[in-house]
Amino acid sequence: MSIESNAYILGTYDDELYRLGLQHQVWASEAQRGWRTAGFTAGMHLLDLGCGPGFCTKELGFIAGPTGSVTGVDRSAHYIHYLEEVSRLHGLNIDGLLADFDQMELEANHYDGMYCRWAMAWIDNPQEILTKVYRALKPGGKMVLHEYYDWSTHQTEPVMPHLSQAIAACLKSFKTPPGDIDIGRHLPTLLSDIGMKVSSKRLMSKIATPQSIEWHWPKSFYLTYFPRLVEMGYLDQETMDGTLRDLDQLEQSDNSTLFCPILIEVIAEKPISTL
Repeated sequence: MSIESNAYILGTYDDELYRLGLQHQVWASEAQRGWRTAGFTAGMHLLDLGCGPGFCTKELGFIAGPTGSVTGVDRSAHYIHYLEEVSRLHGLNIDGLLADFDQMELEANHYDGMYCRWAMAWIDNPQEILTKVYRALKPGGKMVLHEYYDWSTHQTEPVMPHLSQAIAACLKSFKTPPGDIDIGRHLPTLLSDIGMKVSSKRLMSKIATPQSIEWHWPKSFYLTYFPRLVEMGYLDQETMDGTLRDLDQLEQSDNSTLFCPILIEVIAEKPISTL
Protein backbone atom coordinates (compact mmCIF):
# COMPACT_ATOMS: atom_id res chain seq x y z
CA MET A 1 0.00 0.00 0.00
CA SER A 2 1.36 3.39 -0.99
CA ILE A 3 -0.06 6.63 0.40
CA GLU A 4 1.04 10.10 -0.65
CA SER A 5 0.22 12.82 1.83
CA ASN A 6 -1.88 15.70 0.49
CA ALA A 7 -2.01 14.23 -3.02
CA TYR A 8 -5.75 13.56 -3.01
CA ILE A 9 -8.61 13.80 -0.54
CA LEU A 10 -9.18 10.02 -0.57
CA GLY A 11 -5.51 9.07 -0.89
CA THR A 12 -3.68 7.41 -3.78
CA TYR A 13 -3.34 3.92 -2.38
CA ASP A 14 -3.96 0.93 -4.60
CA ASP A 15 -7.52 0.20 -3.38
CA GLU A 16 -8.52 3.67 -4.51
CA LEU A 17 -7.74 2.68 -8.09
CA TYR A 18 -10.75 0.37 -8.05
CA ARG A 19 -13.02 3.05 -6.63
CA LEU A 20 -11.89 5.55 -9.27
CA GLY A 21 -12.35 2.93 -11.98
CA LEU A 22 -15.89 2.29 -10.77
CA GLN A 23 -16.52 6.03 -10.66
CA HIS A 24 -15.34 6.34 -14.25
CA GLN A 25 -17.69 3.58 -15.39
CA VAL A 26 -20.61 5.49 -13.87
CA TRP A 27 -19.67 8.81 -15.47
CA ALA A 28 -17.86 7.70 -18.66
CA SER A 29 -20.86 8.27 -20.93
CA GLU A 30 -21.19 11.83 -19.66
CA ALA A 31 -17.50 12.51 -20.30
CA GLN A 32 -17.74 11.04 -23.80
CA ARG A 33 -20.80 13.16 -24.56
CA GLY A 34 -18.91 16.27 -23.47
CA TRP A 35 -15.92 15.42 -25.66
CA ARG A 36 -18.20 14.84 -28.67
CA THR A 37 -19.96 18.15 -28.08
CA ALA A 38 -16.61 19.92 -27.92
CA GLY A 39 -15.46 18.19 -31.11
CA PHE A 40 -12.46 16.35 -29.66
CA THR A 41 -11.12 14.19 -32.50
CA ALA A 42 -8.10 12.50 -34.05
CA GLY A 43 -4.93 14.50 -34.42
CA MET A 44 -5.72 16.88 -31.58
CA HIS A 45 -3.43 17.76 -28.68
CA LEU A 46 -5.53 17.39 -25.54
CA LEU A 47 -4.97 18.17 -21.86
CA ASP A 48 -6.45 16.12 -19.01
CA LEU A 49 -6.20 18.36 -15.95
CA GLY A 50 -6.18 16.43 -12.68
CA CYS A 51 -6.01 13.13 -14.53
CA GLY A 52 -5.52 10.84 -11.53
CA PRO A 53 -4.58 7.34 -12.72
CA GLY A 54 -5.80 8.21 -16.20
CA PHE A 55 -9.11 6.47 -16.86
CA CYS A 56 -10.25 9.44 -18.95
CA THR A 57 -6.74 10.10 -20.25
CA LYS A 58 -6.66 6.62 -21.77
CA GLU A 59 -9.91 7.24 -23.65
CA LEU A 60 -8.70 10.64 -24.80
CA GLY A 61 -5.52 8.94 -26.02
CA PHE A 62 -7.54 6.68 -28.30
CA ILE A 63 -9.52 9.72 -29.54
CA ALA A 64 -6.36 11.74 -30.29
CA GLY A 65 -4.76 8.74 -31.99
CA PRO A 66 -1.19 8.38 -33.24
CA THR A 67 -1.17 11.81 -34.88
CA GLY A 68 -2.38 13.57 -31.75
CA SER A 69 -1.34 13.52 -28.12
CA VAL A 70 -2.65 13.83 -24.58
CA THR A 71 -0.98 15.38 -21.55
CA GLY A 72 -2.22 14.14 -18.19
CA VAL A 73 -1.44 16.43 -15.24
CA ASP A 74 -1.56 15.21 -11.66
CA ARG A 75 0.36 15.83 -8.45
CA SER A 76 0.43 12.15 -7.48
CA ALA A 77 3.62 10.37 -8.56
CA HIS A 78 1.83 7.05 -8.00
CA TYR A 79 -0.93 7.95 -10.44
CA ILE A 80 1.41 9.43 -13.05
CA HIS A 81 3.45 6.21 -12.97
CA TYR A 82 0.23 4.20 -13.41
CA LEU A 83 -0.78 6.44 -16.33
CA GLU A 84 2.57 5.96 -18.03
CA GLU A 85 2.23 2.18 -17.74
CA VAL A 86 -1.28 2.35 -19.24
CA SER A 87 0.07 4.45 -22.10
CA ARG A 88 2.90 1.99 -22.74
CA LEU A 89 0.65 -1.08 -22.63
CA HIS A 90 -1.85 0.39 -25.09
CA GLY A 91 0.61 2.13 -27.38
CA LEU A 92 -0.92 5.56 -26.76
CA ASN A 93 0.67 8.96 -27.25
CA ILE A 94 0.25 10.14 -23.65
CA ASP A 95 2.65 12.21 -21.58
CA GLY A 96 2.27 12.28 -17.81
CA LEU A 97 3.12 15.60 -16.16
CA LEU A 98 3.80 15.31 -12.43
CA ALA A 99 2.96 18.74 -11.11
CA ASP A 100 0.80 20.74 -8.78
CA PHE A 101 -1.46 23.05 -10.78
CA ASP A 102 0.35 26.07 -9.33
CA GLN A 103 3.73 24.79 -10.57
CA MET A 104 2.69 23.21 -13.88
CA GLU A 105 4.17 24.72 -17.01
CA LEU A 106 2.16 24.40 -20.22
CA GLU A 107 3.26 25.34 -23.71
CA ALA A 108 1.40 28.41 -24.99
CA ASN A 109 -1.12 27.99 -27.84
CA HIS A 110 -0.48 24.26 -27.98
CA TYR A 111 -3.67 22.42 -26.98
CA ASP A 112 -6.86 21.93 -28.97
CA GLY A 113 -8.85 20.96 -25.91
CA MET A 114 -8.82 20.47 -22.16
CA TYR A 115 -10.90 18.17 -19.97
CA CYS A 116 -11.20 18.53 -16.21
CA ARG A 117 -13.41 16.54 -13.82
CA TRP A 118 -13.61 17.18 -10.05
CA ALA A 119 -10.34 19.10 -9.80
CA MET A 120 -11.43 22.74 -9.57
CA ALA A 121 -13.40 21.99 -6.39
CA TRP A 122 -10.26 21.26 -4.38
CA ILE A 123 -8.19 24.36 -5.10
CA ASP A 124 -8.44 27.94 -3.85
CA ASN A 125 -7.44 29.66 -7.11
CA PRO A 126 -9.51 28.14 -9.95
CA GLN A 127 -9.53 31.35 -12.01
CA GLU A 128 -5.74 31.52 -11.93
CA ILE A 129 -5.41 27.89 -13.03
CA LEU A 130 -8.02 28.28 -15.76
CA THR A 131 -6.12 31.30 -17.02
CA LYS A 132 -3.02 29.10 -17.34
CA VAL A 133 -5.03 26.68 -19.44
CA TYR A 134 -6.49 29.54 -21.48
CA ARG A 135 -2.97 30.59 -22.48
CA ALA A 136 -2.08 27.00 -23.35
CA LEU A 137 -5.09 26.60 -25.66
CA LYS A 138 -4.92 27.38 -29.35
CA PRO A 139 -7.44 29.94 -30.60
CA GLY A 140 -10.65 27.95 -31.03
CA GLY A 141 -9.58 25.45 -28.36
CA LYS A 142 -12.27 24.11 -26.03
CA MET A 143 -12.49 23.47 -22.30
CA VAL A 144 -14.85 20.77 -21.01
CA LEU A 145 -15.35 20.86 -17.25
CA HIS A 146 -17.43 18.59 -15.01
CA GLU A 147 -17.88 19.79 -11.43
CA TYR A 148 -20.49 19.64 -8.68
CA TYR A 149 -23.27 22.21 -8.92
CA ASP A 150 -24.96 21.47 -5.60
CA TRP A 151 -23.55 18.70 -3.40
CA SER A 152 -26.40 19.16 -0.90
CA THR A 153 -28.74 17.43 -3.37
CA HIS A 154 -27.18 14.11 -2.29
CA GLN A 155 -29.89 12.17 -0.42
CA THR A 156 -31.71 8.86 -0.11
CA GLU A 157 -35.30 7.68 -0.14
CA PRO A 158 -36.31 6.60 2.38
CA VAL A 159 -34.33 9.04 4.51
CA MET A 160 -32.08 7.17 6.93
CA PRO A 161 -31.12 9.12 10.08
CA HIS A 162 -27.51 8.04 10.58
CA LEU A 163 -26.68 8.03 6.87
CA SER A 164 -28.19 11.50 6.50
CA GLN A 165 -26.00 12.75 9.35
CA ALA A 166 -22.92 11.26 7.73
CA ILE A 167 -23.74 12.80 4.35
CA ALA A 168 -24.19 16.18 6.05
CA ALA A 169 -20.81 15.69 7.76
CA CYS A 170 -19.24 15.05 4.36
CA LEU A 171 -20.57 18.32 3.04
CA LYS A 172 -19.36 20.17 6.12
CA SER A 173 -15.86 18.74 5.63
CA PHE A 174 -15.90 19.71 1.95
CA LYS A 175 -16.80 23.31 2.77
CA THR A 176 -13.61 23.87 4.74
CA PRO A 177 -10.86 25.64 2.74
CA PRO A 178 -9.27 25.29 0.31
CA GLY A 179 -11.72 25.07 -2.53
CA ASP A 180 -15.47 25.18 -3.12
CA ILE A 181 -17.24 21.86 -3.55
CA ASP A 182 -19.98 23.61 -5.59
CA ILE A 183 -17.53 25.38 -7.91
CA GLY A 184 -19.55 24.19 -10.90
CA ARG A 185 -22.19 26.87 -10.47
CA HIS A 186 -19.49 29.55 -10.72
CA LEU A 187 -17.67 28.18 -13.77
CA PRO A 188 -19.63 30.07 -16.47
CA THR A 189 -18.72 33.38 -14.84
CA LEU A 190 -15.12 32.38 -14.15
CA LEU A 191 -14.61 31.26 -17.73
CA SER A 192 -16.22 34.37 -19.19
CA ASP A 193 -14.04 36.56 -16.98
CA ILE A 194 -10.83 35.06 -18.40
CA GLY A 195 -11.97 35.55 -21.99
CA MET A 196 -13.55 32.20 -22.82
CA LYS A 197 -16.88 32.03 -24.66
CA VAL A 198 -19.26 29.66 -22.86
CA SER A 199 -21.07 27.58 -25.47
CA SER A 200 -22.84 24.94 -23.41
CA LYS A 201 -24.16 24.35 -19.89
CA ARG A 202 -25.71 20.99 -18.97
CA LEU A 203 -26.80 19.56 -15.64
CA MET A 204 -25.92 15.92 -14.99
CA SER A 205 -27.69 13.73 -12.45
CA LYS A 206 -27.67 10.09 -11.42
CA ILE A 207 -30.33 8.26 -9.43
CA ALA A 208 -29.26 4.88 -8.14
CA THR A 209 -31.06 1.75 -6.99
CA PRO A 210 -29.47 -1.12 -5.05
CA GLN A 211 -29.24 -3.25 -8.20
CA SER A 212 -27.38 -0.64 -10.24
CA ILE A 213 -23.69 0.11 -10.73
CA GLU A 214 -24.54 3.74 -9.86
CA TRP A 215 -25.36 2.59 -6.31
CA HIS A 216 -21.90 1.16 -5.79
CA TRP A 217 -20.21 4.46 -6.64
CA PRO A 218 -21.47 6.42 -3.59
CA LYS A 219 -21.31 3.26 -1.49
CA SER A 220 -17.60 2.84 -2.24
CA PHE A 221 -17.12 6.49 -1.31
CA TYR A 222 -18.95 6.02 2.00
CA LEU A 223 -16.82 3.03 2.96
CA THR A 224 -13.66 5.01 2.23
CA TYR A 225 -14.53 8.48 3.50
CA PHE A 226 -16.81 7.94 6.51
CA PRO A 227 -13.95 6.44 8.60
CA ARG A 228 -11.89 9.50 7.63
CA LEU A 229 -14.67 11.72 8.98
CA VAL A 230 -14.38 9.95 12.33
CA GLU A 231 -10.63 10.53 12.34
CA MET A 232 -11.11 14.23 11.50
CA GLY A 233 -13.77 14.72 14.18
CA TYR A 234 -16.72 15.38 11.86
CA LEU A 235 -18.48 12.12 12.81
CA ASP A 236 -18.60 9.99 15.94
CA GLN A 237 -18.09 6.25 15.84
CA GLU A 238 -21.67 5.47 16.92
CA THR A 239 -23.09 7.43 13.97
CA MET A 240 -20.52 5.84 11.68
CA ASP A 241 -21.66 2.36 12.77
CA GLY A 242 -25.27 3.42 12.29
CA THR A 243 -24.60 4.52 8.70
CA LEU A 244 -23.53 1.01 7.79
CA ARG A 245 -26.72 -0.42 9.29
CA ASP A 246 -28.76 2.21 7.43
CA LEU A 247 -27.03 1.32 4.17
CA ASP A 248 -27.69 -2.38 4.70
CA GLN A 249 -31.35 -1.62 5.38
CA LEU A 250 -31.65 0.47 2.22
CA GLU A 251 -30.19 -2.34 0.17
CA GLN A 252 -32.86 -4.76 1.38
CA SER A 253 -35.54 -2.91 -0.59
CA ASP A 254 -35.71 -2.76 -4.39
CA ASN A 255 -37.61 0.52 -4.01
CA SER A 256 -34.79 2.39 -2.29
CA THR A 257 -33.23 5.22 -4.26
CA LEU A 258 -30.10 7.29 -3.87
CA PHE A 259 -29.77 10.64 -5.61
CA CYS A 260 -26.13 11.46 -6.34
CA PRO A 261 -24.91 15.06 -6.00
CA ILE A 262 -25.85 16.99 -9.11
CA LEU A 263 -23.10 18.09 -11.50
CA ILE A 264 -22.79 20.63 -14.28
CA GLU A 265 -20.94 20.35 -17.56
CA VAL A 266 -19.60 23.64 -18.86
CA ILE A 267 -18.02 23.86 -22.31
CA ALA A 268 -16.23 27.02 -23.39
CA GLU A 269 -14.15 28.10 -26.38
CA LYS A 270 -11.11 30.35 -26.66
CA PRO A 271 -12.02 33.01 -29.22
CA ILE A 272 -10.21 32.76 -32.55
CA SER A 273 -9.89 36.53 -32.68
CA THR A 274 -10.07 39.20 -30.00
CA LEU A 275 -10.85 41.92 -32.57
